[in-house]
Amino acid sequence: MKQKEDIETIYQAALSVFAEFGFQKATMADIAGRLNMTKGNLYRYAAGKADLYKNTVSWALIKWQTRVMEAMEQAPDAKTKFLVMCHKAVEYLAEDTDLRRVLIRDPNIFPMFPTNDPFAEINANSIDLIKAILKQGMAENVFRPVDPDRVAEVIFMIYKMFIIRMYIKTDDHFVHEMFEDTVALFSQGLLKN
Repeated sequence: MKQKEDIETIYQAALSVFAEFGFQKATMADIAGRLNMTKGNLYRYAAGKADLYKNTVSWALIKWQTRVMEAMEQAPDAKTKFLVMCHKAVEYLAEDTDLRRVLIRDPNIFPMFPTNDPFAEINANSIDLIKAILKQGMAENVFRPVDPDRVAEVIFMIYKMFIIRMYIKTDDHFVHEMFEDTVALFSQGLLKN
């Protein structure tokens, strides 16, 4: 296997172990066992469990982001991009059960307040993606003029609230309906013209 394939295989196995046992109970031996390799060999790829955990979660979050961006590439305009982004970003966790289980076990991965964000750089990239859509929408004259920096932060904060509520705290149907209502509010507004 190539190095890139090796590391992705390692991250997928580690994510699976962290999802099953949580960070505290998972061991390097558990992860090495899933990979049919020795614990010593696993240390060639990570300095220790904390390093492997951070790198694994970063990989999983970037994979999530990439899936959303790939779906958005097909969108012909900013409004469609925004709607695709909203839905794909939320739907992804329904498919990636290991990442969802890791988030449930460790909600600090996706904190509400950015001062405590261990993955601030990755989340900043998500905010930049939202900003780009807002700017494109204003340039296309389909979004009203807004401060893209502030509004992107607000949208991301609301998005995180839905992720926490839908997948970490509860999984009830009402929250899914609230999400659709919120997307409609963003895309259609509250006031009649």
